[in-house]
Amino acid sequence: MESLQSKIDFALVFTVRNANPNGDPLNDGRPRTTSEGFGEVSDVALKRKIRNRLQDAGERIFVQSEDRVEDGEKSLSDRFNSFLKELPKDVQRQKDVVYDKVCEQWIDVRSFGQLFAFKNKGDGTDISSLGIRGPVTIQSAFSAEPIAIDDVQITKSVNSETKDAGKSSDTMGTKYRVSGNAIYTTYGSISPQIASKTGFTAEDAEKIKNALVSLFENDESSARPSGSMEVVAVVWFVHNSKSGQYSSAKVHRSVSVDSDGKVSVDESSIPNLHYEILEGR
Repeated sequence: MESLQSKIDFALVFTVRNANPNGDPLNDGRPRTTSEGFGEVSDVALKRKIRNRLQDAGERIFVQSEDRVEDGEKSLSDRFNSFLKELPKDVQRQKDVVYDKVCEQWIDVRSFGQLFAFKNKGDGTDISSLGIRGPVTIQSAFSAEPIAIDDVQITKSVNSETKDAGKSSDTMGTKYRVSGNAIYTTYGSISPQIASKTGFTAEDAEKIKNALVSLFENDESSARPSGSMEVVAVVWFVHNSKSGQYSSAKVHRSVSVDSDGKVSVDESSIPNLHYEILEGR
């Protein structure tokens, strides 16, 4: 199948209501914020959610979450080496061929890229280092306004261990959440030039778009209760060439989001550029 032939830019707008969209492990799990107090969801967290949605749709994923492992492999190294062993011995030693095979095997590899850098066992069959650059890039998401963070104390309702005394309800810890409602926006692009190297197709781009539209389905947790995070809109721009009619920066600047979450595009700044605004599911 032919690789992607047209540059694509996109914007994703979503809301967070009394939830923790992306905890910061270096700050006791509090919602990520910038130095100016704006809320942030990292690009890594967004790509994790995209991978999960692609996996839910039946796609093969290389970087699987521990709670979503489908092939029984315990690590990325094990997954890569198990796949490598399925290839003929002479193919295993050819990086160019292995490059094509792993891109063909896993949609997240041909989309986001991957660095395969694992210990070489010295038997001549293992690829110790293989870097793949992916055509799909996505930025961290930031809130439109500085956010307030609620600290919620958590207490236990039963004893963790048998004690002489009766039931205790000592404080166990603290949960954090973005107070009220916040609007976040992120932007991304898909490069046809890089897509030609990984075999990323227009059909793959549609799968990424569908994943963005339904990004928070099956993503519920105690930190992100069902319905607390919602995709407002995905703005999907398709250029008429590989190089693109406009720079990604100019396209991204054409997108505006008001205080109510209404999304609009300044068409005068990007005339003749095809786009669609898709509501979240």
